[in-house]
Amino acid sequence: MIKQPNSRHCFVCGVENEGGLRVAFYEVEGADGGREVEARFTARPEHQGYPGRMHGGLVTGVLDETIGRAVNAGAPPGAETAWGVAAELSVRFVKPVPLDVDLVARGRITLDRRRLFQGTGEVLLPDGTVAVTAFGRYLRMDLDDISEGVDPDELGWRVYPD
Repeated sequence: MIKQPNSRHCFVCGVENEGGLRVAFYEVEGADGGREVEARFTARPEHQGYPGRMHGGLVTGVLDETIGRAVNAGAPPGAETAWGVAAELSVRFVKPVPLDVDLVARGRITLDRRRLFQGTGEVLLPDGTVAVTAFGRYLRMDLDDISEGVDPDELGWRVYPD
């Protein structure tokens, strides 16, 4: 597994965001042998929607970032030059996503063009059951353009140890 970078303050991946999800992302081999991104996280009580369940909007955020990061899967470490900015995202909630358990989201690219790509993803419960699925279309953008005007030190964009 290759660990992907995190930022300091992002709600999904920010390592210093006290209320955030602090998701860790890794590049892994997919079922078809291709490269995918795996997100590992545990929803806490502050991420609750209905009692004992993760808020659907936060689950959607995890899938959005997981699929959007998959465009870099297979690139040499540190060579990430483009990221996905969601243009369209469709989510299907199959089962409730519980709090306080280790969860996994997986994402992959299904069509890759010069400026636009699309992908799919899912959130898996601890027993491997699919709880949520997603399909999205993304605009490919350079990280420098996405974070234009932000001091790189403020972003804190780097691989943090587990």
